[in-house]
Amino acid sequence: METVRDAFYIDGRWAQPIGDAFIDLISPADGARAGRVPAGCDADVDKAVAAASRAFEAWSQTSPAERSGWLSRIQAGLKQRSEMLANTITREMGAPIAFSRRVQVASPLALLSSFARLVEDLEFESRVGHSRVLREPVGVVAAITPWNFPLRQVIAKVGAALAAGCTVVLKPSELTPGDAFLLADVIDEVGLPAGVFNLVTGTGPEVGEALARHPGVDMVSFTGSTRAGRRVSELAAATVKRVSLELGGKSAGIVLDGADFDRAVPAVVQACMLNGGQTCSALTRLLVPSRHYALAAELAAAAVRGLRLGDPMDAQTDLGPMVSQVQKSRVLDYIRRGREAGATVLVGGDGAPAGLNSAGAFVLPTLMGDVAQDNLVAREEIFGPVLVLMPFQDEADAIRIANDSPYGLSGGVWAADDPAAERVARRLRTGQVAINGGLFNIEAPFGGYKQSGNGREQGLAGIEEFLEYKALQFRKS
Repeated sequence: METVRDAFYIDGRWAQPIGDAFIDLISPADGARAGRVPAGCDADVDKAVAAASRAFEAWSQTSPAERSGWLSRIQAGLKQRSEMLANTITREMGAPIAFSRRVQVASPLALLSSFARLVEDLEFESRVGHSRVLREPVGVVAAITPWNFPLRQVIAKVGAALAAGCTVVLKPSELTPGDAFLLADVIDEVGLPAGVFNLVTGTGPEVGEALARHPGVDMVSFTGSTRAGRRVSELAAATVKRVSLELGGKSAGIVLDGADFDRAVPAVVQACMLNGGQTCSALTRLLVPSRHYALAAELAAAAVRGLRLGDPMDAQTDLGPMVSQVQKSRVLDYIRRGREAGATVLVGGDGAPAGLNSAGAFVLPTLMGDVAQDNLVAREEIFGPVLVLMPFQDEADAIRIANDSPYGLSGGVWAADDPAAERVARRLRTGQVAINGGLFNIEAPFGGYKQSGNGREQGLAGIEEFLEYKALQFRKS
């Protein structure tokens, strides 16, 4: 089933675009058309922002309990469409269907439920001496979301902003907009007040930039590349609006002496290859003691070879295609350039996968060794199924290598016990660290240091990102 839409969702109804341009959606698995959606322009953005502005006064005055109820109704509507959402995401971006069901859909549903629960516990007023400190919604939020975890990133922004009392204009990735339209269907069905949620699709240079510079937008929440994040910040600076950025990463999985290598090394491989490596928090650098390098290489190679690359609609597939031919070319170019700079391809590489549709954007899961710290595959975000293996001399050296990056989004440390791993984790300049394979927590703050961005998503911190402080000073009695 294709995603075929011809209208935006603005001011509580489906609205015809100002222009007549459309964007074709292409399935990365076979190059076939997966649908089409309208391409918005500045005038469409103006309409959506105006609607959000009109709706803000009333929506911002609703109680946390009321907003919680709306979020719960939206979550229930999405849950009824779980299989449709999973199929849409797999068709549009190539995530294996089992992964789409388990992570691409189930995770955002859980996240939305958590926002509905947490907003009722959030302290919106407090006393500080003779002042009453209020926490109020920031206003109209432009949510600009990526293609790699489309529904999850939509919910991380839209769910938290609505919980905080903000109104929203959403621009999803033009590569994967289908889930956003299904969300709009649900919002229309449950009767969310007009203008509280608005959807305009289009390209980043057109719709994304129009939102970032729009004087009627009070905040931009953006997830994407560091390059695009810089552009959003530049445009938003003209009106001094708040900007929250969740950007790139080049995270390290550190396996220390004393760790269970048989468990830790395959875990890092999984954390790298998840979603075809198209994950900003992926552990794409495997750091191991130099004296265990050969063992780690053997274990990592076996884990990479064990991954099944194939048709994303097959429930047995571990890795699907890259999201597009452009992304495929980008990843293959990194592999070639990394090899030219001295790295060795231990598994995979830039060859054509056997037995798969030649029109698909498939890339072999790849392990590279002999990687120097200044090699571009050790420093730049590849956003594909490429893991680099790097040795360290001791614990201090491991920390130095891990922190020698312009990014600081995620990381993992494996050691003989949790205290030993935590000692290293505390010294990593990164927003989150898994201790001995600790599971991802959707209620813990998610975000980065350095060029991985600013601001936090998920949990109470994710809602607080969309709040302003106001202090009321009373006369002392």
